[in-house]
Amino acid sequence: MPFKSHSYSHSQTELPASSSESVSAAFANSLRTRLSGFGTIEWADSTPSTNQDLILRARQGVTESNPLPWLRGARQQTAGKGRAGRPWKNTTDATLMFSCAFAPDIPLAQLPGLSPALGVAACEALRQLAGTQIDDRETLKLGLKWPNDLQWGKHSKLAGILVETAPTAGHKHPVIVAGIGINLRGARQLSHDLDRPIADWSDVTRSDVSVDTALNIVSAIAQAWQQAILVYAKEGFAAFVEHYAQVDDLQHVEVNLLDQGKVLLSGTACGTDVTGRLQVRTAKGLIPVMTGDISVRPVS
Repeated sequence: MPFKSHSYSHSQTELPASSSESVSAAFANSLRTRLSGFGTIEWADSTPSTNQDLILRARQGVTESNPLPWLRGARQQTAGKGRAGRPWKNTTDATLMFSCAFAPDIPLAQLPGLSPALGVAACEALRQLAGTQIDDRETLKLGLKWPNDLQWGKHSKLAGILVETAPTAGHKHPVIVAGIGINLRGARQLSHDLDRPIADWSDVTRSDVSVDTALNIVSAIAQAWQQAILVYAKEGFAAFVEHYAQVDDLQHVEVNLLDQGKVLLSGTACGTDVTGRLQVRTAKGLIPVMTGDISVRPVS
């Protein structure tokens, strides 16, 4: 599955400062020049949820005049959500938030492994992008906590991914909507407020986040997702297993599987199987996990 390499511009994109709406429109226009393989590309000043926006649009149908894939981002989301429907709050421009909608030929029963596959694709894309600013060895600190949390330094959450589906007329299989929220700045305050380690992109690159950096991040992840979905449709998660191993932050880590705060099992994470399930070695043997929250067990 090697993902194609892309070059990223370091020139400064000038966005109008007269109003937030014009800034959002200019950002979308800049993305359109970078993502020619996408249909509709939008960037809103504020919206409840970019995932939900695209899900509702997909349910209304896909037309020849508005072909997939779509991309929609926002400077702020007022009703964003994470895994298991948890509310997710954000501050304008402190987090890079966008969603992409795709129409792959993937049966519903084969979709569970897509979430970690898109996590792998996003992590690899960000490692490549970070490598333009920091040492290649440092980029290895960017990792993936199964199924799709991106981390910095194995412990600090940098980004979260939410993958959802939507039925649409004229398509045999559901439309895939993948959304991501990446912390750009403000990690120190977030860490204090949430009482857990949080990272942002300025931590990764040790520099301020420019408009061009934000454009590069969106473009890199959108292109990586587009290619990853094509690979997944043909080969499933089996094509991602080795790639997952290269970004796996849970390898040989003691973990708990939680459901609504209750510990269902404890053991040692041992990578994934060919369907994308996390393998956890317990006293009863190797157990595959596809749903639930994974919590790293404190070292005694």
